[in-house]
Amino acid sequence: MATVVASDLTHALRLFRALGDENRLRLIELLRDGEQCVCDLSEVLGASQPLLSFHLKTLKDAGLVRDRREGRWVYYTLNEDTLETVERFLGDLRRSRPRHRPRRCD
Repeated sequence: MATVVASDLTHALRLFRALGDENRLRLIELLRDGEQCVCDLSEVLGASQPLLSFHLKTLKDAGLVRDRREGRWVYYTLNEDTLETVERFLGDLRRSRPRHRPRRCD
């Protein structure tokens, strides 16, 4: 059981690190409207192609976005499964569980 918890926490950490950047959050916001070409994302964000590629790779590695290539262009979409995982993780944080009784330190 401890391995499952550690694995879940490692996955959550990777997701939240990926979400912990303003540019990546802006990308996710743009992708809420559906699939976007990297060329359009670059134009809207006013970001250089290398910077945009770095942020999209971070989101992809965390499983938050998916990509597909069409000719010379790459199109990105949100990975709904991973977003549901994030939602579940946050929901689990709110659920109560048996309280840990603090030890008396004398």
